[in-house]
Amino acid sequence: MNAAIFLDRDGVIIENRDQYVLGWEDVAFIPEALEALRNICNSPFRIVLVTNQSAVGRGLITLETALEINRRVVEHVQAAGGRIDGTWICPHSPEENCSCRKPKPGLLLQAASAMNLNLSHSFMVGDALSDLQAGWAAGVREAILVRTGRGTHQSRLPQVADLPPFHTFDTLAEALIHICSQVSCS
Repeated sequence: MNAAIFLDRDGVIIENRDQYVLGWEDVAFIPEALEALRNICNSPFRIVLVTNQSAVGRGLITLETALEINRRVVEHVQAAGGRIDGTWICPHSPEENCSCRKPKPGLLLQAASAMNLNLSHSFMVGDALSDLQAGWAAGVREAILVRTGRGTHQSRLPQVADLPPFHTFDTLAEALIHICSQVSCS
């Protein structure tokens, strides 16, 4: 079984948008994210994108558009020398109470089943407490918050005091360096 680094998309790899990422024209990569992904390209980890996209469930974009945005993000990462081995998307609105919308673990569990991943040796990196909660619920080794995107605001929320301890880093690059310090990434 392989270990994975699960990454949220918006706020970790690309910039969050107040009115959602509705098309490729809304995509702006976070500085250092592409370089960070290039730096771990040869790691033994599977790199897996797990993203809530409620804009689909809200009727703002189609599922096909959301999947196309993910496909182009992966292509852009690959063109920059990095890799993403799989993408999982929750297209539901919060009101649908599905099992895949983070903070529930469904996306990670789906990916683990399809890709033969060992969750207890895997990591979750996100910019929201719901990302961390999804990781913990799935049984990952460690859930990590990055301050990009919503991370700075989320790290100051009162409910942080009720959560298990977690590491917080300024960037994806710093989070990945931390992961590689825990296990061999070469």
